Amino acid sequence: MQQAGVVGAAICGLAAPAFAQSGRSATLEVMSEEERRGLSWSEGRAALAGDVRVSLGGVDASARVVTTRNSVRHDGADAVIDLVVGTGWELGAVQIRTDAIGHVFAGSRTKTDYVEAAVSASYGYGPLYATLGAIGAPSQRAIGGSNVYVYANANAGIPGTPFTVLAELGHSSGSVRDPDRAERLRPGGSYSNWRLGLEHRRDRLTVGVDYIGTDVSGTGDASRFADGRNATDRLVGHLQVSF
Repeated sequence: MQQAGVVGAAICGLAAPAFAQSGRSATLEVMSEEERRGLSWSEGRAALAGDVRVSLGGVDASARVVTTRNSVRHDGADAVIDLVVGTGWELGAVQIRTDAIGHVFAGSRTKTDYVEAAVSASYGYGPLYATLGAIGAPSQRAIGGSNVYVYANANAGIPGTPFTVLAELGHSSGSVRDPDRAERLRPGGSYSNWRLGLEHRRDRLTVGVDYIGTDVSGTGDASRFADGRNATDRLVGHLQVSF
């Protein structure tokens, strides 16, 4: 995470601030499960989410609340609140973004909150939009060490239709101080994940389905936090309304 932050700061210092209008927006979403980086955060069960986003000049902030359904991965948490503050710049045709992220868990039996920092670079060409990025968490007791997630994703609108195709490939790694808690974000020590999805967008409504997979073994959890059975290949659907 420290290296990612240094790289992000260096890039941002060389780039000109991107123009951002002030405003706010919100969404409500229902999904067949809350999934992140190929791992279920709701034990494979349906989840509800709501978020609000506010932008002012070149800085924006968001808060997202998601039900996690007494999640084993997060020690019995009923919900997670994701708090994000970020900004972006343009470096030629490339958009650079940095974010500070906090995850606060409600209802967990022990302290499970943790923080991350992110940096990404995105480029659009016609209907194609691609992003390379890294999200890092410094060593914290709640996650049993440090965590680094590197990823590449892309989405492309299908011309003449309301459909968008999405794809992502990522890898999680990091240091281990507490092997039991490290399984929360990195079952098996390190792993790769992938996604291929299709979304239908019309007005304020988005409906999507994703094929999601990881190379995590679905049997023999090494920790009470691992929940490996909900980290294997599966389909995840969602419906979102924007305001």
